[in-house]
Amino acid sequence: MLPTILDLSSLRAAYQSGLTPLDAIEEVIARRAASKDPAIFITPVPDEELRAAANALMARAPEANSLPLWGVPFAVKDNIDAAGLPTTAACPAYAYRPEEDSTVVARLKAAGAIIIGKTNLDQFATGLNGTRSPYGAPRSVFDAAYISGGSSSGSAVTVASGLAAFALGTDTAGSGRVPAAFNNLVGIKPTPGLLPNTGAIPACKSVDCITIFTATVGDGVAIRKVAEGFDAADPFSRHAKPANLPVSGLRIGVLTDAEREFFGDKEVEALYDQAIERAKALGATIVPFDYTPFREAAALLYNGPWVAERLAAVETFLATNAADFDPTVRGIIEGAKGKTAVEAFNGRYRLEELRRKTEAEWEKADVLLLPTAPTTYTVADMLANPVVLNGRLGRYTNFVNLLDCAAIAVPAGFGKGGLPGGVTVIAPAFTDDALAPLADALHRAAGSGMGIDRQAAIPEASRIAPGDDGFIEIAVVGAHLTGMPLNHELAGSDGRLVKTCRTAGDYRLFVLPNTTPPKPGLLREPGHKGQGLEVEVWALPADAFGRFVQKIPAPLGIGKLTLEDGSSVSGFVCEAHAVKGAEEITALGGWRNYISAKVAS
Repeated sequence: MLPTILDLSSLRAAYQSGLTPLDAIEEVIARRAASKDPAIFITPVPDEELRAAANALMARAPEANSLPLWGVPFAVKDNIDAAGLPTTAACPAYAYRPEEDSTVVARLKAAGAIIIGKTNLDQFATGLNGTRSPYGAPRSVFDAAYISGGSSSGSAVTVASGLAAFALGTDTAGSGRVPAAFNNLVGIKPTPGLLPNTGAIPACKSVDCITIFTATVGDGVAIRKVAEGFDAADPFSRHAKPANLPVSGLRIGVLTDAEREFFGDKEVEALYDQAIERAKALGATIVPFDYTPFREAAALLYNGPWVAERLAAVETFLATNAADFDPTVRGIIEGAKGKTAVEAFNGRYRLEELRRKTEAEWEKADVLLLPTAPTTYTVADMLANPVVLNGRLGRYTNFVNLLDCAAIAVPAGFGKGGLPGGVTVIAPAFTDDALAPLADALHRAAGSGMGIDRQAAIPEASRIAPGDDGFIEIAVVGAHLTGMPLNHELAGSDGRLVKTCRTAGDYRLFVLPNTTPPKPGLLREPGHKGQGLEVEVWALPADAFGRFVQKIPAPLGIGKLTLEDGSSVSGFVCEAHAVKGAEEITALGGWRNYISAKVAS
């Protein structure tokens, strides 16, 4: 009746064909009863209440798919309020029963989604492994000996095992991404403040994010758009300011050899390399970047004064209920005692110093592609060494919220041992929509299925097409090349270098007489059999492109150039009369070689 893994398009198609939300809920109830992992939920919604919620939805909105999330079952991490269900943060002594939904839950329910339960987590969202809970440790859906990832452990397992179409998590250090990697899922980690945290128990209030686990990127984006939006009740909520990324010529930053650390896990390292090759096959330019300042910023989250935010969140409760804490969680939070205001300011200063250093790396790359987690561990290993092994899991995730980035974690395939690995695409704030096409394409290219169903085909209905970033490409051949006298007219107009390549072989190049600075003239001569000429393809904002073209003096103009790969792009051409009797430099292969030869002589 329903596929193993629930996704929006499959549910909508089933509803359009006559399935009702009550039918879907009956399937969820049966699957939940058959689940072999007793640690997924802290508070499951009772069966009869689920049936009542489905009936209430059909009474409120009787037409199939008449609401954006009509009849979509979802789960909520148990540090996010849902009215009528206790919120425990995986600490029974802390539990309370909220009268109102958190802002995000309220928006999702209004859109037709049906909550099926509150899920397990590392206590007070402190951990990346999923074992720090008195309610047990949810397990990887692929091998019960292994951790599910945390802190949003139960949320990831509900989606990966087919109990819910999506689940809410939270992310401070990677909790909305690491469990996605360990369970073959997508983890949507929005820009901090894009989804309001009203009604969520804070871990580090200034950097916390509510996140979304889904089977596909398209589903995650659709659900995020329902949940997002400014909320004045959250002091850290922000109005969205969408930012673009290049549609073509995307530069993807990858780890240098010096910054690679997989703690001996060759399988995850191989999956990372395969993801890089997929990105390259999608047309991206792969750029090694220095991860050092990002790694040093990541260290501040637990080794700097930000751990004091965890104490601030539960200070009163800790003072009276220390014995009710998981010992590892208590040790981490109590480590903040004695932190001073001076240390807090020094930590902030250090973060800003590192942010400035990362700016140089962002000049090299539009997007970072990193392993979501460098390795994984068995539950037994994690319990035996909980702090050190947990710290390793956050090597490539801890910096993201501190540095105000958007991120999407996607599956990257499976190692020979049968466990999945994942990668995360990361970009500056409010690139959430712009990141989605790349993330979706990487997920589809991985061929890893969805959740526990490794053979599942990602539905076409959820595909995210590349957007239009408003930039127009132009090929330059002479004085506008990088390092040449007029390059500032491109770079100074927010232009970006897309690639260096060659024209098709039937172009000829001449030195135009009486031009300052010196300029070449490019002509196409069908039948001429050359090696092609070096050009740079730049991209300019549409308004800047118009101003640039308007200033081009005769006999030069803009026409269509054919490149060596057969594609075409707007670029500099020259009127034929202007090169009569002019020096031909075609044999030199390009203007740069001509200038170099002239200087050498």
